[in-house]
Formats: sequence, C-alpha cells, structure tokens
Amino acid sequence: MTQYSKYIIAILTAASFAACKVGKDYRRPEVALPEQFVRTPATDSTIAKASWRQFFPDATLQQLITDALVNNFDLQVALKRIEAASAYVKQAKAALLPSVTANATANTSIPSKNSLNGLSLQNFLKTNHIEDFTLGVGISWEIDIWGKIRRQKEAALASYLQSFEAAKAIQTGLVANVANSYFNLLMLDEQLRIARSNVSLSDTIVQMIRMQKTAGDVTELAVQQAVAQQQAAELLVPQLEQAAAIQENAIRILMGQMPGAVPRNTTLADLKVWDELATGLPAAVISNRPDVKASELGLKAANANVGVAQGSMYPALSLTANGGLNAYEIGKWFSIPNSLFGTVAGNIAQPVFQQRRLKTQLEVAKVERDQAVILFRQSVTSAVREVSDALVQLEKLKEQETIATSRLETTQQAVSNARLLFRSGLANYLEVIAAQSSSLQAELTQADISRQRLTAMVDLYRSLGGGYQ
Repeated sequence: MTQYSKYIIAILTAASFAACKVGKDYRRPEVALPEQFVRTPATDSTIAKASWRQFFPDATLQQLITDALVNNFDLQVALKRIEAASAYVKQAKAALLPSVTANATANTSIPSKNSLNGLSLQNFLKTNHIEDFTLGVGISWEIDIWGKIRRQKEAALASYLQSFEAAKAIQTGLVANVANSYFNLLMLDEQLRIARSNVSLSDTIVQMIRMQKTAGDVTELAVQQAVAQQQAAELLVPQLEQAAAIQENAIRILMGQMPGAVPRNTTLADLKVWDELATGLPAAVISNRPDVKASELGLKAANANVGVAQGSMYPALSLTANGGLNAYEIGKWFSIPNSLFGTVAGNIAQPVFQQRRLKTQLEVAKVERDQAVILFRQSVTSAVREVSDALVQLEKLKEQETIATSRLETTQQAVSNARLLFRSGLANYLEVIAAQSSSLQAELTQADISRQRLTAMVDLYRSLGGGYQ
C-alpha cells in the first residue's frame, strides 16, 4: 500500500467518525391549543375523515365535484408542482453519489519550425507535428462529513411533501367552493321562484285595487302604488336570473370548462343540514388539515436549510480520480496496458474569505426558519378559529332559521288577512301592499338563511381538513 493511499484511508476513516449532521433535528414547536372545541363534546371522531362523496350525497353535486377535480386549472398546476418537487428529491438523493464524467479528445499540435519544440520534433521524431489521443473517465465525490448533503436531501423531501399537501389543500378548498357555489345557485333558483310567485300575487292585488277604484272606493294613487309594488317584484326576476347565470359560469370555471349552464334537478328544500357533526379534538387539526401540514413541512425544510448553510462554512472533503487511455498515435490508442493512465487525488477545502456570503446565508436561513415557525403557529391558530366560527354559525343560523320560518308564516297570514280586510273595507290598500312586501322579504330571507346553514356545514367540513379523501 502506498503512502498516499494510507492518507486517503485515514481521511475517510476520520470522516466516518466525524460525520454528524449540521443543524438541529426538527422538533414541532409548542402550540397552545384548547382541550376541545366550544359547543362540542370531546371525542376523537371527526367528519374530516369522511370522504367528500359521503359528506355530499347529492348526485348532481357529486358529478360537479368530480369534473372539477379532473379539470380544475389550479389543481392541475398544483399537481405539476408536485412533479417538479419530486424531481428535486431525486436530485438530492443522487447528490450522495459520485459524479462521473466521460470524455474523448483528439488533437494535433503543429509548432513553429523555428521554435525549440519544432526543431526537436524534426530532429528526433522526423515529423513537423504531434498528435494526442485520450479516452478517459473522471470521478468526483464529495464526502458528506458534516451531513450537509443529507440536510439538502431532507429539505428537498420536505418541500416535496409540502407541495403534495398544498395540492390536497387546494382540493379541499375546491370541493368546498363547488359545494358552496352549487348551494348558492339553488338559493337563487328558490328566490327566483319566490319572485315570480310574488309577481303573480302582485298582479292579483293590482286587479283587486283597480276594481276598488272602479267602485270609487280608492283613488288612482292606490293603483299606482300597487303597480309599483308589482314592478319591484318584477325587477327581482332579471336580477336573480343574472346572478344565477353568473353563478353558473363560476361553477363551470371551477370545473375547468367554458361558461355555460349547469344542470340541476334538486331544490334548496331537498338538501339537509347535518345537525350532529363531530369535530374531534383541536390537536387533530394539525394532522388533518393539509394547509397546516404544508406549513409544518415548510418549517421542516427551513430547519434543514439552516444545516445546509452551516455545512457550507465547514471544510469540504472531496476525492477525484481520472483514468483511461492515452497515446500520441491513433494506432497505439488501444494498446493495453501501455496506453493506460490514472490519477487519484484527495482535497480538503476550507472557506476562508467569501465576502461574507456564507455567513449571510446562515443568518438568512435562521431568520427564514423563525418566520416558518410563526407561519406554522399562525396556520394552526387560524384553523382552530375557522372551526370555532363554523360551529357558531351552525348554531346561530339554526336559531335564525326557526325565527325566519315563524316570520314567514306570520307575513303570509298577514297578506291573506289584509286582502280579506281590504275587500271588507276594514283595511286600506297601503296595509295590503306593506303586508305583501314583508312577505316577499321574509321568503327571500328564509331562502338565504337556508343557504347559509349549508355553507356553514361545508365550512366546518373544510376547516377540519375534510374534502381531499
């Protein structure tokens, strides 16, 4: 064994013992979480584990969501980001292996005849030029003494998983957006039905007041106000039709399709709001919500990048080897073993002065890690708040719906009574018009509250992390 080989072995042995990862291994930061959500019992069960097909049993809505998951542009872009991140992971894994370069060169050198080289060639080799042919392989391998390359691999893997969770978060939001848009469209359908029904009712009242005017019981002013009330109901029709068409276009865009009509065979009244929805424990939000998991993976990547920056400031050990065939005549190129050549070298490089670049990289990496900690805590806090908001909405909207239903019954009875009293001369036309206006608003409000309850149900499902299963 040569003395040089002994040095190489000694260096590798020392490296194997000194190899330790730079930077600190990731540990999840402490986040203060409540023991349970307000208004719900403490249980491990959660609707977030239910697939979206189970949560949305309506066949039309299921088809809309299916089309959106296949064709939505944002989701397609997210999937492409996953492919790019996967490629970086493969690259990071390969960084632990030696790099190999093969080369083949052939050159001819014709020195000046008046130069020393030219005279030597002419006198000794009886030629005016010299040829050189080389076929070689070069190997270069950086020994990962400090674990810098392994930290790079760790960061790349975390970034890959982050892109994967980000895609799931987009799917969760997409499912919720399609469902809420669908519920909003059904609400507009219901309000359009209400508006058209009130146009017919207004026409009846106008005819009734005109008969009263013919009998001399009211003036033209009464007829005009009744007509104005009818026109107010008529104005709602094109407004709601416009809103419904725009909502249909929005749903089609979510599905990655051109604007157009959205088929539906369901009414708002056919949909039910689940009254008992298991939320699980607040701590489960971290493991259930894709956006929170993506935020934590971003923190893992930032933590690993600190190790990479630290490793860049330490000595780097690399080994290089070159070998192949070399000859000054092409006929002797493959004359083995005479044409064989080889070199082996070891190198240790310690950065000394790099214009503060390496120190700056380390400082920035630590700051970015601190930022990632803050963003992770923010994402957890926001997730818990969104769940709490949805629970409050579900509870209070149920109370509002009860009141709205009672109000609607009252106003509808008031319209009936006002018409009877008007015919009997015991009520004036203003009372009839006011009763009809109140009834119209009560119906529209009830439809809106029903839609809000469905939306709150979807928001709870999404905020718990459901929708990507």
